[in-house]
Amino acid sequence: MTVVIDSPEVPAWARAGMLELAVLDPAFAGIEAAAGPLPWRSRPQGFGGLARTVLGQQISNQAATAIWKRFSALPGALEPEGMLALTNEQLRAAGLSRPKVAHLRSLAEACRAGVLDFAALPGMADEAAIAHLSAQRGLGPWTAQVHLMFAEDRPDIFPQGDVALAAGLQHLKSLPARPTPKELSRLAEAWSPWRSLAARLLWHHWRHATGRPAGEAS
Repeated sequence: MTVVIDSPEVPAWARAGMLELAVLDPAFAGIEAAAGPLPWRSRPQGFGGLARTVLGQQISNQAATAIWKRFSALPGALEPEGMLALTNEQLRAAGLSRPKVAHLRSLAEACRAGVLDFAALPGMADEAAIAHLSAQRGLGPWTAQVHLMFAEDRPDIFPQGDVALAAGLQHLKSLPARPTPKELSRLAEAWSPWRSLAARLLWHHWRHATGRPAGEAS
């Protein structure tokens, strides 16, 4: 099972949304012309997709990919029950740090207890879904927002605390200073209802501007 899917084809709904976004803010219109086609990334709904986001936090794209490949190859790792059946030794051998092992076990336990309910997410409004995910121990708003963007295809989520988004917008618009999360959230209001697409394009622009290879979002 592959949790991160890179496709050259942007879905029709997103392509239409990107056209509308370019009308709302023409600065977005030229990103693909300069940086190339936007790679479309998605993750499956549920525990496996969330685990991918958790394992990618605070480490390089290359390291996260290597750890993910080893972790996802473990039997049952992408389901809560299977994850809980794995030993600490197996997980550590896959490259997971002790905090990451504890974090994923906590999330798997929350799934098993019904406290973390992925099946209920599609029926929740954006803010309620973010709050539901963020209520889990060690799961902050950024992780919740990124999961909803990439696993649930929510079109109007914006991780305002993401440093790369702030840097990307500063570069794109030649702003005198990098926006704070509060300022970034305010600026992003102009891009609703396509803030998720704005975030994807800003990440794409910043990777191009910094010469980094296309990879995970953070």
